[in-house]
Amino acid sequence: MKEVVREYSNGEVTIVWKPALCIHSENCVKGLPEVFRPKEQPWIDANAAPTNTLVDQVKQCPSGALSFYFDQAGRNEAEPEALECDVMRNGPLIVKGKVKVNLPDGSVVERSSRTAFCRCGASKNKPFCDGSHTEVGFVD
Repeated sequence: MKEVVREYSNGEVTIVWKPALCIHSENCVKGLPEVFRPKEQPWIDANAAPTNTLVDQVKQCPSGALSFYFDQAGRNEAEPEALECDVMRNGPLIVKGKVKVNLPDGSVVERSSRTAFCRCGASKNKPFCDGSHTEVGFVD
């Protein structure tokens, strides 16, 4: 199945959205509601905030569903040199950096920015988080 990827640019930076990775933490909507408007089409208005503000907010995406690159330079968001792991309160385990996940069926998934791993056991997309922790009331 082909991965869906959407891009939204303000001419300086392009925000990349991969909906299959989204765990619906709503960090983007809560942080910049004038940019991230889930009830509108297109849902991201990259012209509604300065570039540095957009970049700072995109970096807050815990799942890596949002990323960015600078248009003029064509360079991707810098990856951390070492892996970093954050345990989100009542949510997933977030691994920052390039990871290769070897799945039980023998397939391999590679992620290059941030990856959210399920901690609650309820995800329908294990080992990755799909936001089910909210539905099941996971607390930890």
